[in-house]
Amino acid sequence: MINFTYRLTLFICFLSGIALSAQEKKQFPGISSVLQNIIPGTKNDSWILVHKSYGKDNIIKLSGVKKDYESQSSGFNIGIADEDAFYYIVDFSKGTPEYITDLTALRKFVGKVDNIYDAAVFATTEGYIIDEEFRDMAANYYQDSSNYYLDLGKLTSTECPYQKKHFTLTIPKSGEKISNVKENGSYIELYNKKCTNNPRLLKLEKKEEPKDEPKKSNRSAKRR
Repeated sequence: MINFTYRLTLFICFLSGIALSAQEKKQFPGISSVLQNIIPGTKNDSWILVHKSYGKDNIIKLSGVKKDYESQSSGFNIGIADEDAFYYIVDFSKGTPEYITDLTALRKFVGKVDNIYDAAVFATTEGYIIDEEFRDMAANYYQDSSNYYLDLGKLTSTECPYQKKHFTLTIPKSGEKISNVKENGSYIELYNKKCTNNPRLLKLEKKEEPKDEPKKSNRSAKRR
C-alpha cells in the first residue's frame, strides 16, 4: 500500500511538472526568427523571406528553390516600425512571384494559426507589436492544451504623450480569433519639448509664477 501511494504521488508530481512547464512564460526570439517559423496557410514549397535594410536585400529564409524576384520598395514590420528597414515575402506557390508587403497580405499568407509564431503574426495584424526592447512585458508567451497566451505591446498614442501599453491576448489553438484581451497598463509614456501638456513643464511654470509676484508687491510698497 505504501509503495502504491509513493508511486501515485510521483505520478501526480510528474503531471504537475508537465502542466507548470507548459504554462511557463517564454520570450519570443527575434522578429526575424518569428517570421522564419511561420507556416503558410496553403501548401507552399517555395517562398522567400527578405529583410531589407538601408536599401539592401538580405534573404533570411529560402524555402524551396531560389527563383528570380524583384526587390521591393516597401514592406511590413511586426515590431517597432523602422523607416530604414522592413520585411517582405516573395510567394511562388502559383508559379509567378507574388509579393507580401503589408500586414493584411501577411495574414492571408499565414492563414490559420498552426503554432505560436502564427499566433504572434496574427496578433500583429490586429495592431499589437512584439516589443523586443521590453521583452518581459511585451514579447513573451505561454500556452496550454487549448490556447496561446501572448504578452504584447500596442502603440496607443503617437501624440503627446507618446504611449505604449501592454496586453495579454488569448488566442485559441482551434480558431483564428482573439478570444480575450487583458490590458496590463502603460509601460512607456514619453513627452518631448513640443508637448504643451508635459507635466514637468507645467510644474516649472507653477513654481515660477509665485516667485515673481511677491517681488513686485514689495517694490511697490517701498515706493509708497
